[in-house]
Amino acid sequence: MTLSWPELVRTAAEDTTSALEKGADQNWRGKAGDLDWSCRETLSHIALGVVGYAGLLIARPTDRYITLFSSIDGHAPVPAALEGIRIAGTLLAGTVRDTPPEVRAWHPYGHSDAAGFAAMGVLELVVHGRDIAQAVGVDYTPSDALAAPVVERLFPDAPTGHAPADTLLWCTGRAALPGLPRRGAWRWDGRVRQA
Repeated sequence: MTLSWPELVRTAAEDTTSALEKGADQNWRGKAGDLDWSCRETLSHIALGVVGYAGLLIARPTDRYITLFSSIDGHAPVPAALEGIRIAGTLLAGTVRDTPPEVRAWHPYGHSDAAGFAAMGVLELVVHGRDIAQAVGVDYTPSDALAAPVVERLFPDAPTGHAPADTLLWCTGRAALPGLPRRGAWRWDGRVRQA
């Protein structure tokens, strides 16, 4: 069964936070994966991105980011902080569900539609969730069911023949693939493409 974009966003938020809850008692002040941010800062980045994508779809600017910024309370216990990520996912999922297909909004990586912003949200949740999971000793890799539509929507030139989760991690510079070294610089393409 193929999930809709709103369902993919909700599932990504639930899968990621459920995995990270297993490491709630670990040190969240250390760096998340290879990022310069701590695990706590990375949670705020996820919230900023995911709520921001909902805001872009609501405001529909053509040339700028929105003025709403969200973050996770840096003093909240980890379980409460993860609740904030679930809330952000729910906000984006509902906005994607309610946004007409013809709507476009600005993003620096290409003006996008609801499906594009949903894919960006799923990427933020699962890729940065994995960054945090590595730092707190939790085994978490995004599912192929979440990774495949993100790769298809945001990385049109992605290599084929690999598991979708492995491909997503390669596309975002997190891992190598057989015959392909780990990427340095990377970015997605949020533009709407004709089928």
